[in-house]
This record gives sequence, structure tokens and C-alpha cells, in this order.
Amino acid sequence: MQYVDYKYFRTRFDSGVAFVTIDHPPINLLDEALSEEFDRIGREIEDDESVRVVVFQSALPDFFVAHSGLGRVGSVSKKVSNTRSFRLTQTIGERFRNMPKVSIAKVEGRARGGGSEIALAMDMRFAAIGKAVFGHPEVAIGLVPGGGATQRLPRLMGRGRALEVILGCGDIPAELAERYGYVNRALPADELTPFVEELAHRIASFPAHAIAHAKASVDTGAFSSLSEGLLVEARESDLSVASGVTQARMAEALKAGAETYEGELEMAYLSKLSPMK
Repeated sequence: MQYVDYKYFRTRFDSGVAFVTIDHPPINLLDEALSEEFDRIGREIEDDESVRVVVFQSALPDFFVAHSGLGRVGSVSKKVSNTRSFRLTQTIGERFRNMPKVSIAKVEGRARGGGSEIALAMDMRFAAIGKAVFGHPEVAIGLVPGGGATQRLPRLMGRGRALEVILGCGDIPAELAERYGYVNRALPADELTPFVEELAHRIASFPAHAIAHAKASVDTGAFSSLSEGLLVEARESDLSVASGVTQARMAEALKAGAETYEGELEMAYLSKLSPMK
């Protein structure tokens, strides 16, 4: 049986969407215990073919994930190894980035340091105006962010703004985070959950193979050269077209009004397609 014996996560499943609630009071500290469960639940979600989208949220109103535990960080040996290796938070993040399904962070409280890095590793981030706060205080206490922020932030917002966040060590509220590209959207607090849930269910209603191929193609475009990305895009597109599911849905879309004047005005035919099982 999957998803058992978790102390700090609660899970709910609905039509291809896994809603994962982080509950590690008082601040959802990314300590050894929470990190181990994050690693484990990432592996389970990755292997669960019934899940096409995962939404991470917090049970605590003031915190998404506070930051990495300083005791955990400080326990690292002062002797630096010459062998390069990934940090656990990096590994957790890369698993969500690379898995063939969509991950979403719904942030309604503070996400600083390692908590910010967990959110940054998700495919999308949505934040509550007046409640969500992002930031990286590591440099202020002599540390360098070590869970992915120095690599993910410049790709999202550019070098100058990434340095402002990482070296300034100040809080970034939801609306500024949206303007900088830290998050996809900042929404009024009462609109956040309905928006995220509708988006998650919308994506989960689409063919799993198409989600996976599209994500793989976008990742190559985001992290590789343009020419390499175009080659990957061409192959992923060909693979999706070759799918029998895709062929059937294209035929269904045409019958439902695709490529007609009325059908294309609002793309109403999409709501008429058979739900994916």
C-alpha cells in the first residue's frame, strides 16, 4: 500500500491529482525528518501511474516551508570533500523537475531558504497576496543557498534580480515575486485554492503521455541550447502524435467542433472530450 507511515504529510487523491499537505509544526522546518519524508514521497509520486499532477500545500497558515534546519546544515563536516555530490534538497527538487508529471507549489505563508528551494523546484508556483513571502537569508549568516536557488532563480528572473534576492536577504512578498518571475501568479488569498485546484484538475484531465512529452520538451528549451531544444521538441512531438490515445482524441476533437468557426472561438470542444482514466 502506498503513502503510509508519513508523520509530516497528509495526502488526498482526486481524478489524477495528488494533494499533499505539509504538516510539521510549528514552522514546517526542513529538518532531517521532513527532508527524509520529502524524498520518500517524491519517489512514490514518481512511480504512481495514477497521479498526473501533484499539488504541495501547507497545513500551517504562516509557513509553507520555513527553511532548512540550521542544525542539519551546521552538522556538515568542516572538511570539504573533493568529490562533488548533490545535496539532498537538490536531489528532491530534481526528482520533481524530471518526473513525467506536473508539480505545483501553492504557497500561502513563508517560503524561505530551503523552503523557497522546494517551491522553486516545482514546475509551477502560485502565491497568496498578503500571505505568501519568499526569500533567501543564507548569505546574511555566512551561507550560500545549497538546494538549487543559485541555479533556478537566475533562470526565472535573470542574474540581477537573482543577486538582489540572494545577496539582499530580504523578504519578497507575493506581488513582487510575481513581477520578478519568482512565481507564476500572485492571487487574492480567497482565489488561490480554487484557481490551483481548477488548473491541476484541468491538466490531469489530459493524456499522461502528452503531459510528459511536453514537459520534457520545455525542460530542454529552458536548460539547453535552442538548437538542441528544437531537436528534442521535434522528437517529443512525433512521439505524442504516434500515440493511439492522441489519434483517438484528435478525431474526437474534430467531431466536437475543432477547426470550426464556432468551436474555435472559445475552444469549447475541449470540455467535450472524454475524461482520461
